[in-house]
Amino acid sequence: MADAPQLDHCGAVGMNGVVKGWCPGALRPMASGDGLVVRVRPRLARLSRRQARWLAVAARTHGVGLIDLTSRANLQIRGVQPDRLAQLQETLAELDLLDPDVETEMRRNILTAPDWVPGDDSERISVELMARLAELPRLPAKVGFAIDAGSAPILAQDSADFRIERGETGDLILRAEGRATGCTLTKGAEVDALIALARWFVDSGGEAAGRMARHRAALPVWADTGARPRPSRPVMVPGLTPAGLAIGAAFGQIEAELLNPMMSRSVCMGLRVTPWRIMVLESAVNAGPMPFGLFASPGAAALRVDACAGAPFCPQASVETRGMALALAPHIQGRLHVSGCAKGCARTRAADVVLTGRDGAFDLAFNARPCDPPVETGLTPDQVLARFGDD
Repeated sequence: MADAPQLDHCGAVGMNGVVKGWCPGALRPMASGDGLVVRVRPRLARLSRRQARWLAVAARTHGVGLIDLTSRANLQIRGVQPDRLAQLQETLAELDLLDPDVETEMRRNILTAPDWVPGDDSERISVELMARLAELPRLPAKVGFAIDAGSAPILAQDSADFRIERGETGDLILRAEGRATGCTLTKGAEVDALIALARWFVDSGGEAAGRMARHRAALPVWADTGARPRPSRPVMVPGLTPAGLAIGAAFGQIEAELLNPMMSRSVCMGLRVTPWRIMVLESAVNAGPMPFGLFASPGAAALRVDACAGAPFCPQASVETRGMALALAPHIQGRLHVSGCAKGCARTRAADVVLTGRDGAFDLAFNARPCDPPVETGLTPDQVLARFGDD
């Protein structure tokens, strides 16, 4: 596969150091230090029991046996060698996890509230939008949709450009990212309005801005009638939920070989993926002892940590990241971000404590991103641990 895309992460810098403006898919994977990253986009962020079982087998057979949970509620199979890609794609097609073409795959950038139930507004609108993807205009590669039509928004902090969510009055509203208000929707015509707003975005020059939040053109009058969303609901945490048992994964990654035994013990009906490094075993109440790196309790320190793959898996990183993150997490109050370099691929927002790799050592900053100026530089791992009180 001589023309394999050279990108390690959504919007990150790949092996040739060039920033790309698109996210990986199953038909258009990206190259990383451990092989190709193949992103699988389950419809409604749900895998049936059969799909989950054979996806885990495929991750071991064609990759290095690691599955990432992404911030778009997708799954990434890591370490796929180019000569195994076609076989993996055949398996995904058999599991109904492969889009017919790259264009459809890119358009189907839909984030659905993960606690949807059959027949509710979130499922109904998401299914209709998937059926009408061809009516959308050609949008910038990373533009996405949030269908957040539960009792109150739960995806407000997750990336999207167009949002359908519950309004203050109880009606559904359509809101453009970066705007505090939107318009009230008529039941059954929600997707019509969403497509119309997407077309306006393109027609008004949104492609140059790339994302709705950066597009400063005044919205059409119909699209902003002052309708406000309801205050957000808390996001899921590990533990029992109405949908089933929520399991947290350190760094949003799970060893594929752990998935099937855990599903068998829990007798779950399927698997749901969330944007929060949490997967839900549908209808399950107990999955037995948790393997290393997985958590069924909400207080695990590792769930407050962001860390990229780091060295040696990413050629841009000069430090090992995840071992440091796990060792340091219990000593940090708030959010910790350990980044292999200044790009900050694992987290785009500021964190309470940030360690950034540079020339084989760490820079330290507070309430910052990896690209922000540090307060201390050139720290060794031992110095970092000593700095935060590790004995």
